[in-house]
Amino acid sequence: MTDKLLLTALALAAGSALARAPLPAALAAVMSLFLLRRHLERWALAGLVITLALGALRARAAIDEAAALHARVTEALGPPGRCEGEAIVLRSPVVQRDRGERAPPGEERGEARIEVEIVSGACERGPIVEPLRARLHGAPEDLARGDRVRLVADLAPVHLFLNESLPDPRPSIARSGVAASGGLVDLEHVSRGERLPAWIDRARAHVRRRIEATFHPEAEPLARALVLGETDLHDADNEAFRRSGLSHLLAVSGTHLVLAVAGLAAAARALLLRVTPLSARFDVGRVSAALAIPTSWLYADFAGGSGSALRAAGMLSVVMLVRALGLRPSGVRAFGGSLLLAALLDPLVGSDPSFVLSAAATAGLLGLDRPIAARLVRGPAPLRFVLRPIATTLAAMTGCTPFLAMMTPSLPLLGILANLVAAPIGELAALPVCLLHAALAWAPPVERGAALLGSGALVAVRAVARVTSDLGGIVTFPPPTPSQLAAVAVTALAAALVKGRVRRGVALALGFAALLVLEHAAAFAGSSKGVLRVRALDVGQGDSILVDLPDGKTMLIDGGGFMGSPVDTGTRVVLPVLRALRKERVDVVVLSHPHPDHFGGLVSTLPAVEVGELWDTGQGEEHGAGPTYRSMLADLRRRGVPIRRPDTLCGKHVIGGATIEVLAPCPGFAPDESANDNSFVLRITYGSRSALLVGDAEAAAERALVAKDPAALRADLLKLGHHGSRTSTTPPFLDAVRPSVALVCSGVRNRYGHPDPGVLASLATRGVTIARTDRGGDVVWETNGEAVHLSRPSAR
Repeated sequence: MTDKLLLTALALAAGSALARAPLPAALAAVMSLFLLRRHLERWALAGLVITLALGALRARAAIDEAAALHARVTEALGPPGRCEGEAIVLRSPVVQRDRGERAPPGEERGEARIEVEIVSGACERGPIVEPLRARLHGAPEDLARGDRVRLVADLAPVHLFLNESLPDPRPSIARSGVAASGGLVDLEHVSRGERLPAWIDRARAHVRRRIEATFHPEAEPLARALVLGETDLHDADNEAFRRSGLSHLLAVSGTHLVLAVAGLAAAARALLLRVTPLSARFDVGRVSAALAIPTSWLYADFAGGSGSALRAAGMLSVVMLVRALGLRPSGVRAFGGSLLLAALLDPLVGSDPSFVLSAAATAGLLGLDRPIAARLVRGPAPLRFVLRPIATTLAAMTGCTPFLAMMTPSLPLLGILANLVAAPIGELAALPVCLLHAALAWAPPVERGAALLGSGALVAVRAVARVTSDLGGIVTFPPPTPSQLAAVAVTALAAALVKGRVRRGVALALGFAALLVLEHAAAFAGSSKGVLRVRALDVGQGDSILVDLPDGKTMLIDGGGFMGSPVDTGTRVVLPVLRALRKERVDVVVLSHPHPDHFGGLVSTLPAVEVGELWDTGQGEEHGAGPTYRSMLADLRRRGVPIRRPDTLCGKHVIGGATIEVLAPCPGFAPDESANDNSFVLRITYGSRSALLVGDAEAAAERALVAKDPAALRADLLKLGHHGSRTSTTPPFLDAVRPSVALVCSGVRNRYGHPDPGVLASLATRGVTIARTDRGGDVVWETNGEAVHLSRPSAR
């Protein structure tokens, strides 16, 4: 564990953690250096400090540049609009069928996702003055890197969904340079790429066509995932693999790359041994090892170039280079070398989930495989044969668990047994057969036989995933905080450095105690004892407001949502935020009105939390708001959740230590008015401070409120109606509310011009502070009843 190469690589890679979470990462670094003080010379410790600082500076600079790039693109593009120009294809096309379904014959084009750099052209706001990188959907599958094309596309800035409690999305922009996305309208080739990456992409397209032509329809998306890295499964299959802990078997992981390249190296060695003049003069094992180095990079690129595949290619290259030089390879040094190479090339490599998971699994194997096997693999030979792979799986999963917890709220208890059954099928049968199939187009009967065998193996793996998923055994937990991840890192280092079983046990016990203390601190921070906190989540063009009441109770007002988009704001934002804040119960859920940009995210959020009651205007059920809305209400009724209407809500209620007044629609929704003008209007008061939340109420509703009782509208915080539209926030209404802060919930990709410049000007002339979720992410307003504090925690 004191290998200087590995420690240097870890310090450089940890710079991204120091840039994103300075305090926890700095404390972890100090404690780690303290633990290492007796194992390293002073100059080595100083070198680690300098390396960590350099890594942090590089990472911070990359994140800041990504934020500046996104701001420039947002300013240049504005709302979604039409762009035309000449572009160069930057990334391999990734085909995305409709939930894994094959396209009908003759309709195979136009289902790829590509990344391009638009080098010249114009958008609706004007000419493109600097190269613009964009991710485009609906592209032809026969494109390749280096192709120059003329295109017409509908483009908009990428929406970041910046929320304090969630991982910062800006490193992904820093790593890719892509700050815009959209759909292709038209495309024509200007010239085709002629370099190696283009040839690899054409080989990928050929293999994709052969997979779709020969594999069983149920196995075809699984084969594409395994061979090409195109994860495009049916929803049910995707969920089954996730819940069973078998997703890695279909990912192009480091294990797959090692098996494939090591197998080719072994085959090359066997062939070279048969060349007597060569084998008599040279160590053909060294020759085959040298050949494996470029092969590993070619395979990683062919398989999609994921972070885990590239890390494995780096590690395998180090091992093979050492072998080619006639030296003895070291797993730890090879691991350190691959990490160092990755961190040198990418200052934010620590923010790549696939890379982190792959590195953590490898670290688990290097550090824990032998100790776990020594304690677990005992008994007669048949039993040891069964227990050995279990020990290996446990070692890899132990290394991954803290980082898996960041990405998914659950871990499968049956995952070890599922891997024991499925891993041999996937890695020793499906993988080699599918890779062999890729080279058999010249022999159709043999190709079809390989497709048949591969389909059978893949369907068997899927069967294990489905059975395991149906059996359940899922453990759910909140995502670890940066402080908890820091504690895990320090504990792992301490356990690796100390000698003796007792000392190691003490180190682990102290680490576990620290995790419990930090979990209690996270739960306390997510509560709101003694304050009223209004948190506007960044859900794009929609509303979702989380209200923490002074006694700790929680209100959730709307959940965001998009019409006709695969992005689910519930699973993407609302539910992860609730979990990060350690909120398993929402005491009051308010649906301001039955429009998809307000209830869409609630559909996936509410089944995953305990709900006290739902406030609903009733207009959606009376007039019909669609099957999704109906199913949401039906599910709540099945669970026995009370659904309350305005006739029981109008007036004042003391909930959670605050006074909540329902001002509209009272005594019920007006059938002749729009859903917007029938929005719930809530005034929440704590002490001498108030917040007025008006849903999408427009001018007619505002006039009615002012006419009824203008004094009841006075508030320090006003959530603007209808995302800041010109149809809301009328001057008489503003004069009645007299807010000091105006909250605008909107997204950079909205086509409606929200917020309206006239509304913003009206607010500015009154000296009102404007906080927008489309400019910097979530907004938090809080008060202790007297003082008021406004923060933009995600604008970091």
